Amino acid sequence: MTTFAIAHGGGDVGWSWHLVANELQAQGHTAVAPDLPIEDDDTTLSDWATALVEALPSTEDVVVVGHSFGGLVAPIAAARLNAPLIYVTAMLPAAGETPGDWWTNTGYEDSGLEDQFFHDVPPDLAAEAQNRERGMSEAAMGTPWPLDALPQVPTHFVLCTEDRFFTPTFMRKVVADRLPGITPVELAAGHCASLSKPKELAALLIACAAG
Repeated sequence: MTTFAIAHGGGDVGWSWHLVANELQAQGHTAVAPDLPIEDDDTTLSDWATALVEALPSTEDVVVVGHSFGGLVAPIAAARLNAPLIYVTAMLPAAGETPGDWWTNTGYEDSGLEDQFFHDVPPDLAAEAQNRERGMSEAAMGTPWPLDALPQVPTHFVLCTEDRFFTPTFMRKVVADRLPGITPVELAAGHCASLSKPKELAALLIACAAG
């Protein structure tokens, strides 16, 4: 069975993926979603990828998942492991681009909508997620993405059609520009699909991992 190595989003924690992990484990898979050292100014995106890889019980049959800001971390880990890669409503990096520059380079515009993250998440889970939020290293924001290109591994993109932060229109454009030839798989969920639609997201991850 497959081990899913999950890079959580910015300001987030691995806990946000516990419901998806439960669904994956119920299907005989393993899920690993460590808290990445995102607050440590002495670490880089490469260090965050190292933390993800080192949390794995084995490097055999691994699929790397990157959510939101974790899309900048996941391909670094996937390149090291030569593992398939699944982005979930995620930032897609370019060689030498800093996370701070990504927003301008991709043409990101705030949707102006209220509650861009938790509008479809059950209130108790949304409150817990907000209580667990963390800061982000400013140093990492100015550090260029370290790889020469995205890894040449089997790659999928899960696009969340109710996302108010990375809207469907914006994400389709970014995927077309940075993952040419890849058609996103769509999920009717907001930005935090791991909390709002964990069963459906887990099923998509399993389907993508199966090719």
